[in-house]
Amino acid sequence: MTYLVIGTGPAGLAAIRSFKDAGLPVEAAERNADVGGQWLYGAQSSAVYASTHLISSKFTTAFADFPMPDDWPAYPSRKQIEQYFKDFAKHFDLYPLIRFNDGVAKLERNGERWRATFDQGETRDYDGVVIANGHLSDPLMPKVSGNFSGTLMHAKDYKSPEIFDGKRVLICGMGNTGCDIVVDAIHRAKSVLWSVRGGNHFVPKFVAGKPADLSNHQAKFVLPKWLRSRLHEPFARLLAGPPERFGLPRPAHRLYDRTPIVNSLVLLHLGQGDVALRKPVKSFDGDSVIFEDGKRDEADVVVFATGYRITFPFLDDLAPLNWQPRFGAPRLYMNVFPPTDNGLFVAGLLEGAGVGWPGRALQTDLIAAYIKAKKEKPEAARAFRGEIERHATAGEKTDRGEHGIFVDFLQYKRDLQKAIARLG
Repeated sequence: MTYLVIGTGPAGLAAIRSFKDAGLPVEAAERNADVGGQWLYGAQSSAVYASTHLISSKFTTAFADFPMPDDWPAYPSRKQIEQYFKDFAKHFDLYPLIRFNDGVAKLERNGERWRATFDQGETRDYDGVVIANGHLSDPLMPKVSGNFSGTLMHAKDYKSPEIFDGKRVLICGMGNTGCDIVVDAIHRAKSVLWSVRGGNHFVPKFVAGKPADLSNHQAKFVLPKWLRSRLHEPFARLLAGPPERFGLPRPAHRLYDRTPIVNSLVLLHLGQGDVALRKPVKSFDGDSVIFEDGKRDEADVVVFATGYRITFPFLDDLAPLNWQPRFGAPRLYMNVFPPTDNGLFVAGLLEGAGVGWPGRALQTDLIAAYIKAKKEKPEAARAFRGEIERHATAGEKTDRGEHGIFVDFLQYKRDLQKAIARLG
């Protein structure tokens, strides 16, 4: 009885360790040459750029029993995070369990087991598979009419700001990545335009010199998300400033219904006039960009920070994951379990700043606890199976984001802990 983990980013590493600690035979497949997933800078699947830092502090992001060094800053750089994952894998002796430079090319059912065909051609059968391949690898490029004569790229392919030197630059997108790239471009480009569609909330990284996310995580009682949003929104607007005062759209959602922007610098540059706002792009015409309000500007470089598709390229049939075409994502109990008890599990497929890597470790601890309970505590496993089946027939929640995978980070982690306890 052996289990396979696909991917060795934070969720994959957590899964290997959870299974190892539970005494469940496990091995992992990693297409890259080392661990880290998205944080392995320069890897084909990585969307990390040179200036990337954590947007949640090291205190809330690090694995609970493997804190980041005391002398590291509160929001470490991508270089430090890449090293952190390597140190984590060494500390818990995970490297011997990973096959590198050999990802899973195909995963298919073989009787009661799952057959993995690896990139190098070998096939092996497993009793179960934890899919931890991430969801920031398949860039979503909008379809824009016309032809652009300059450089057109997705944020996934952006690595360092030298490409902006002396250029007229347009950044499209309102997420944290888009904001980071706007700030990068301002220091190198001849001019910077920023095209946004919807609004978002802005929160500072520090309050009174301390990481702003600490207070939420240190709360003894979890208020309902809607109440937390109503209480905290005025403070966020006071500390960072109302985004509409800078010309941005007013957010149409509550603070904790989407991942907020953790970047005060982009507002500073807006206020200083270093970047000019534009409506969404309508079409291209040579080196010109035409926007939805009819404005026309010339540009040399256009970067779309417009998100990603959720994909599982090794699965020809997505039905075992309860795939929902209208969301472009699977519908899973606790973002982990498909309705059918088929030996497939997903780790790390969630949105919601604040979950951190402790949340992913709780996901994989729960998977291991369920597998063990099926043999050692069948009644507890059957009861948990009932929870999964009831979730599959329940109505969709309306506050789960575009892909239906957004979680309330505080309640979610507590729900995972309670589920682990129920399974013993």
